[in-house]
Amino acid sequence: MVQILCIGDVVGSIGCHFLREKLPALKKQKGIDLVICNGENSADGNGVTPASAQYLFDSGVDVITTGNHSFRRRESYDLYDSCGMLLRPANFPNAAPGRGLCVADLGRVRVAVANLIGTLYLESYRSPFETLESLLCTPGLPKICIVDFHAEATGEKRALGFFSDGRVTALFGTHTHVQTADQGVLPRGTGYITDAGMTGVIHSVLGVKPEVSIRRFVTKMPTRFDLAKGPCRMDCVLFSADEKTGLCVDVERLSIR
Repeated sequence: MVQILCIGDVVGSIGCHFLREKLPALKKQKGIDLVICNGENSADGNGVTPASAQYLFDSGVDVITTGNHSFRRRESYDLYDSCGMLLRPANFPNAAPGRGLCVADLGRVRVAVANLIGTLYLESYRSPFETLESLLCTPGLPKICIVDFHAEATGEKRALGFFSDGRVTALFGTHTHVQTADQGVLPRGTGYITDAGMTGVIHSVLGVKPEVSIRRFVTKMPTRFDLAKGPCRMDCVLFSADEKTGLCVDVERLSIR
């Protein structure tokens, strides 16, 4: 059995520090073989920087996925091309830096990780359905394949989950920063959760100070998103994969405080 931990959006340096504090013990406790986390908000002020990415890798993360804030920080552009374990959504334009698929070699088994972004309530990207179909035709693709679907709409996430059922090991959603309670194994053997959640400050609005978010909604004026401070949590989901079939046999939803 291969144990794969998928961590919800890490928000700012405070989220990165909390992940480093909690991840090593969790890996040992659960016998985790591979760690994937969404790091598109890992730098203070949104985006991912070379420093925030390296911090996550040094903390025990194996693959970093991203989303609509992938290219918020210009200093990360070259890193997407040079670092094979830092992904941007595969359905971004081909001219964008980086890639949306990687393969992690664990020794006894190889694991593919794919990153996709939704099209409802976000910008107009290539269809995630068509893009996933194309990715699954990649020559030599390992049996175990995990998908981070960074999307806003619950319906779009669940639809792609059933679209991929039996063809990928697991699909987990990111982007909303709110962990959902619908984890499980779909009828044909794909592990699923609509959103893995967030790694950041508990008493916040998606990691941002509540008063800042309230001000923006009330005034409709541009607002600097100052990150909240205080006790944190690390939302994540653990998928247990059968290395012979590539299918998921168990899903465990976790929120570490």
